Amino acid sequence: MTEPPPVTADDALRALADPERLAVAGALALGPRTAKQLSDTCGLPMPRVRRHLNRLTSAGLASVDADRRTFHLAADALRVAARDAGPSRDPGLALGAVDEAEEMVLRQWFAGGRLKEIPAKRAKRLVVLTRLALEFDVGVRYPEREVNETLRRFHPDVASLRRYLVDEGLLSRERGQYWRSGGVLDLDA
Repeated sequence: MTEPPPVTADDALRALADPERLAVAGALALGPRTAKQLSDTCGLPMPRVRRHLNRLTSAGLASVDADRRTFHLAADALRVAARDAGPSRDPGLALGAVDEAEEMVLRQWFAGGRLKEIPAKRAKRLVVLTRLALEFDVGVRYPEREVNETLRRFHPDVASLRRYLVDEGLLSRERGQYWRSGGVLDLDA
């Protein structure tokens, strides 16, 4: 059995260009769902949900379980397509800056892919934290250990960074699990 070809950025964008299909993919990002559950969640008739699922599946952005009822978002395929389409996400890059002021803050506080120190001023710290939040994929739950490993690539004080990310609403936490709950959506991830 041969593997399907990787999803290209063009394929992914075309498949997600329809607002209803994007809503279906967004519901799948929250976890596996049946067509009926997607219909209820998205407020769409079953025939349209099935059509959108067929399109997402044929584009390689969704898969169906052996039970032929439960669908999953192919998050890895999306990541690969987005990574291939976008610039590098090397730590410290001024990626995600909305304007020159944000880019200047990121360049000021990052050197050699590391955070020099955690900014004391909230406005600058929020720019840095928003950039760090891009390291966590939407719809994925991370154990605290993995969050610490990711943040340690940037700065040794992972406890402070983690607390700031939660306090600013960029990450949420429950029972030792963290997930991305705020910040900008990085389509180049």
